[in-house]
Amino acid sequence: MSQVVLITGCSEGGIGFTMCTEFALRGCKVYATARNVAKMKNLDAAPNIELMALDVTVDTNVVEVVETIVKKEGRIDILINNAGMACFFPVEQIREVLDANVLSIVRVSRAVLPHMAERKSGLIVNIGSIVGEIPTPWAGVYEASKAAAHSISEVLQMECRPFDVKVLLVSPGGIKTNVAQNAATRFALQPDSPYTAYLDCIVKRMWTSQGTSSMTADAFARLVATKVLGPKPPFYMTMGSHSTVFAILKMLPRMWALNLMWKTYATPPKK
Repeated sequence: MSQVVLITGCSEGGIGFTMCTEFALRGCKVYATARNVAKMKNLDAAPNIELMALDVTVDTNVVEVVETIVKKEGRIDILINNAGMACFFPVEQIREVLDANVLSIVRVSRAVLPHMAERKSGLIVNIGSIVGEIPTPWAGVYEASKAAAHSISEVLQMECRPFDVKVLLVSPGGIKTNVAQNAATRFALQPDSPYTAYLDCIVKRMWTSQGTSSMTADAFARLVATKVLGPKPPFYMTMGSHSTVFAILKMLPRMWALNLMWKTYATPPKK
């Protein structure tokens, strides 16, 4: 019997899009979701993929989509909480980012979990980031949201044990997607910002995940699908550029790691 997979945040150009294709190729029935269905149009021809509009920041929409899938399929075997947004904005944008990156995980998981718990089976996959473990300058709101996603995943892993529902936290490093491009189109440093002298550093940080050593989105999707559909999915996995470095930094004194991040992404401009 094929696995029923619900994936959030599946607009073309992101990792959600490639995960839809990969899981479908492996025989899963995939429900691909995004706020704008038109941004997933190139998934139309893929086998075993059904497109649905879903705004993960709206409670009623989340419940409606989950109940529709369960009514049609009888279950949801795998939930992949991938929806979110990058942020290089002022702190004032924190509400929008936390809603998309953190509250969405709680919102969608809360809608799906009762169905998994009833069947004593299921897997919830949350997409975090290595910067949720070691932060860098210039992306504090985004990094705080990913740190919260990691903590929620750890708690969810414990609290789902009575229902035999598993949790997998994916903590990617640099993956080649359109995430930086999307963030750049929304980014604007105010003229009176005290950090105008660091604009080049901020832009450098914005595009760090899209370097030549970054993993392709297709390779990422293959790795995730292999672990998710394997006999014993782990709780944690990491991959992509800088992931090995960040894993080492986690073992070193915290302030040493933070000082390194500052030197790497905030070299003071020459006078």
